[in-house]
Amino acid sequence: MLALSAEGILPKIDYAIFADTGWEPGAVYAHLQRLEREIAEPAGIPILRVSSGNIRNDALDPDHRFASMPLYVLNKDGRPGMTRRQCTGEYKIKPIKKKVRELLGYPYPARIPKGVFVEQWVGISTDEFHRAKDADVKYMRNRHPLIDMSWSRSDCVRYLTSLGLADTPKSSCLGCPFHGNAQWRHIRDNSPAEWQDVVEFDAAIRKGNARANATGNRLLGEAFLHRSRVPLSEAPIDHVTAAEWAAMQQELTDTGPDLEELEQGVIDGCSPWACRGEVEPVQDDFGLAS
Repeated sequence: MLALSAEGILPKIDYAIFADTGWEPGAVYAHLQRLEREIAEPAGIPILRVSSGNIRNDALDPDHRFASMPLYVLNKDGRPGMTRRQCTGEYKIKPIKKKVRELLGYPYPARIPKGVFVEQWVGISTDEFHRAKDADVKYMRNRHPLIDMSWSRSDCVRYLTSLGLADTPKSSCLGCPFHGNAQWRHIRDNSPAEWQDVVEFDAAIRKGNARANATGNRLLGEAFLHRSRVPLSEAPIDHVTAAEWAAMQQELTDTGPDLEELEQGVIDGCSPWACRGEVEPVQDDFGLAS
């Protein structure tokens, strides 16, 4: 959407906002710098970076309130579970709302007058039109330009390729539990330092987040980053699923998902208003399944 606006295909936007969790892959930060240099700055569009902190550090800090990641849990009785997903709201949506209020001139807790709002573009394509929703506050009105243009994900990929941006990485935390095997393999095989980082984090959160443990709300089980619920260093990430084998045996059409998406069953990645991931039974920090 930034490029479409910069080229004049879409109206010129006032700002682009990147919500930084502090734990994105290095490739994402490098890509952001390239966008700023080659697309945003020449078009006079500021890219604003906002943050609620470093999600990795916060999870391991017993003195910091932490919005939980969707960790896979193995209960003491052997039942699988999952901790509540609060990270998108805390580390992406919350800082964006804070910045929007500042841009409107009404920082929290000031009351925003009726009729004062921003038009916010959300990059959801026709493949996921069901995720297109209104904002939950009156001072933000969501618009979905890609859907308005009838663009699918493959249309976006073709457009990015025409700009020399075919290698655009997916934005998500390095240690996001919604990674599929293909993405875990990509980290392991292409970035040893980042792989070591996530392996160490996985081991560190085995009993849940540090804040919950410090306050006596220990997880009634063990937490893991990989859906197999074994340590990431031992997880079967080299396992190729039936869907991935099928994709290897047949050439993908230009409208099809990539191997990782077929394997995962969902489109991986993390967008502020379209966090993607499978749904499993939820278990909160007190070990209560729901």
